[in-house]
Amino acid sequence: MKTVLKLEEAALFILGIFLFNQLKYNWWWFLVLLLAPDLSMIGYIFGNKIGALAYNLFHHKGIALLIYAIGCYLSMESIQLTGIILFSHSAMDRIFGYGLKYEKGFKYTHLGEIGK
Repeated sequence: MKTVLKLEEAALFILGIFLFNQLKYNWWWFLVLLLAPDLSMIGYIFGNKIGALAYNLFHHKGIALLIYAIGCYLSMESIQLTGIILFSHSAMDRIFGYGLKYEKGFKYTHLGEIGK
């Protein structure tokens, strides 16, 4: 992945940290929950189609921002936290070249094939 795209994702990850800092949670929550969206990979047990769908639901930044916005609208920090974690995790994954998945298999992403 091009360096400028990685820098953009790093900036978005930093934005996630900034937004998390606005909440009243201890920092260790961010560290503990940051990898939680990867539990969506369990969907691959049921095949590539279900796996890609589950993975993409938990790694789509638009969904993450929608959840965060709903949390802001309802003034519910737990929902805001969910959106921030999903957003930050997605940015972190994309720094490392892991994008949204195609039904073809786990290594086929919108950023290119993993491992190439």
